[in-house]
Amino acid sequence: MAASTSTITGQREAELLATVPTGLLIAGSWRAAASGKTFDVEDPSTGKTLLTLADAGAEDAAAALDAAVAAQQEWARTAPRERGEILRRAFELVTARAEDFALLMTLEMGKPLTEARGEVTYGAEFLRWFSEESVRSFGRYSMSPDGKSRLLVNKKPVGPCLLITPWNFPLAMATRKIAPAVAAGCTMVLKPANLTPLTSQLFAAVMQEAGLPDGVLNVISTTTAGDTTGNLIQDPRLRKLSFTGSTEVGRRLLSDASKNVLRTSMELGGNAPFLVFEDADLDAAVEGAMAAKLRNMGEACTAANRFIVHESVAQEFGSRFAERMKAMTTGRGTEPDTKVGPLIDAKSRDKVDALVQDALSAGATAVTGGSPVDGDGYFYQPTVLTGVPEGARILAEEIFGPVAPIVTFATEEEAVRLANNTEYGLVAYVFTKDLNRGLRMGEKLETGMMGLNAGVISNAAAPFGGVKQSGLGREGGLEGIEEYLYTQYIGIADPYAS
Repeated sequence: MAASTSTITGQREAELLATVPTGLLIAGSWRAAASGKTFDVEDPSTGKTLLTLADAGAEDAAAALDAAVAAQQEWARTAPRERGEILRRAFELVTARAEDFALLMTLEMGKPLTEARGEVTYGAEFLRWFSEESVRSFGRYSMSPDGKSRLLVNKKPVGPCLLITPWNFPLAMATRKIAPAVAAGCTMVLKPANLTPLTSQLFAAVMQEAGLPDGVLNVISTTTAGDTTGNLIQDPRLRKLSFTGSTEVGRRLLSDASKNVLRTSMELGGNAPFLVFEDADLDAAVEGAMAAKLRNMGEACTAANRFIVHESVAQEFGSRFAERMKAMTTGRGTEPDTKVGPLIDAKSRDKVDALVQDALSAGATAVTGGSPVDGDGYFYQPTVLTGVPEGARILAEEIFGPVAPIVTFATEEEAVRLANNTEYGLVAYVFTKDLNRGLRMGEKLETGMMGLNAGVISNAAAPFGGVKQSGLGREGGLEGIEEYLYTQYIGIADPYAS
């Protein structure tokens, strides 16, 4: 008798998990935590333990920074082409193991396999992009305006970096930071989120396989982030901090980083408006809304948080959007019919529900959904709310779940006011057939990115980042490598002087 699909899936999961390193990567070796402590990583669909990892402490973090510092000088002298070739090999290895990475992300984070495969493609692209950018960090040589000297401008690696990644995109957030650091010639200490560290562990092993020298990348998974990395931020040998996470934590890290005037990149929270004008193609707008809202179950800083719809099309848009949301199947990400996986943990699910219940109590209506899903795991029903009053918490706070509140507007000025009425400024989405209006929105909306008639705009070749309290700096694009370089000017005496 042939084995059942579930049995094969279970065997496949076990085989994959057996390939994931469970120690700390320091100076090229996988080791136990100095304290001997460990922690469990669970499947948010079931609550069951996937693997037990070494739990780093301050002593381990110090050893990781020691390794990064020791490797920095030689790594900075490594030819840009060689650094690029390592990234290219890593791209090829990740692509070859795409199914492994996709399944691992689904297991530890919960997203459906289809979405996880998309993240592998997106995450791997940073490796390919920065493999090409590594040889293009040009300086310049020129004559001074008065002709009496020469100006030599160099681009040099900033030095050892602390990279802190979130749990929602386990591969892409790692590659988006590691790839430009490698390309620029920086060494690193990576602290992945303790909820989803397995993908980073496997990726670090792939980087070793690709030929990255010992000590260039060090990985310290931990459940005590502040205690473990706090001393690193105060260490004068650390030269850069790159963080993706909440604005609240980002503010604290910026304060800590100020002591040593660290270079910082901060990709923080979002509260993305999704504007639908009266002339919008509603088929495209609904499709875009599904992509912008349900990517990663809404657990993305780029997720559409507030749907701001012209009053003349609000009813039709809301009805069609709710119909699509209602049809989304929730379930474990490994199941072929699953469209919406679980939220990452009980706390996150409860926060989403609290925002929904607050909106309902304030007069909103749940056209579909509106409550958690009964049973195991941390699932929440895909939800569409209409009649949401302007002062509701759900319009001010990042939802991070499959919930779409809809508000209406009458004029372009009102739409802009509603969209900009937030402390955040990461991304906005605009649907209109009027190109001039689209260009006006690009100028008027206070965001670092905008999707025009598009619900997904993340691209390794584009600069990702926000304004206001959504962060500092850019990741990806031509700008991404600049975050890991500093500019040095050398003044040279006139070579024609006697």
